[in-house]
Amino acid sequence: MESHDLDELQRQYKQAVDRLVAAIRAEEALANADHSETAMEKWDQADFAVQDALKEAKGAREHYKDGLRALHYGI
Repeated sequence: MESHDLDELQRQYKQAVDRLVAAIRAEEALANADHSETAMEKWDQADFAVQDALKEAKGAREHYKDGLRALHYGI
């Protein structure tokens, strides 16, 4: 595994984590004084976005870890 390949995997991981953090903040912003059904549905939709972003971040983390394992252990 080349260093520039690892740099790219790390960049992709960091971007995925940034998207996850943004999704969490968007969900958090919807937890407000509006107790309507519409607000609850928007909040639920935001949670689905968090779940998707988490899945993406975990996938990117595994790809990066795989690259590190290849570098350090030849696996």
